[in-house]
Amino acid sequence: MANGLKREDYLSWDEYFMAIAKLSAMRSKDPSTQVGACVVGDDNRILSVGYNGAPNGFEDDEFPWQRTGDPKETKYFHVCHAEMNSILNYRGSTKELENARIYVDLFPCNECAKIIIQSGIKEVIYLSDKYADTDSVIVSKRLFDKCGVKYKHLGSNNHPNISIKLD
Repeated sequence: MANGLKREDYLSWDEYFMAIAKLSAMRSKDPSTQVGACVVGDDNRILSVGYNGAPNGFEDDEFPWQRTGDPKETKYFHVCHAEMNSILNYRGSTKELENARIYVDLFPCNECAKIIIQSGIKEVIYLSDKYADTDSVIVSKRLFDKCGVKYKHLGSNNHPNISIKLD
């Protein structure tokens, strides 16, 4: 810039990492819910990403993506959540996950809350809490509160609309 002033319309760290989580969600084959996660160290370096999907070795075309019916034939007992995948995808020292943050589209379920807590992650930043009244999320918040994991709603106060065209 001619006047030497920096740009003012750049992404905040929270917006940047949530955009990475949202981009990761685009890899999900789930026809109804796509969730992404981005794990970030306390030095603002991305440690890992993940999205909700079938376990390794389970062909996507054979995966039970339906939401209703016999629970054994629905996605719920089969799918790996984005939070789980992002933590399991991490290839460094687990010591580096201590005090990290995780960015997710959707507030974590109780099972993912336990994985987040056990990994040492200390903050959850989320976009949506649409299941806030479910037992799973109520328990997640109880677990986070008791175990010292902070959680923060990113909110929707004038965040940029990010569009990426690959060409």
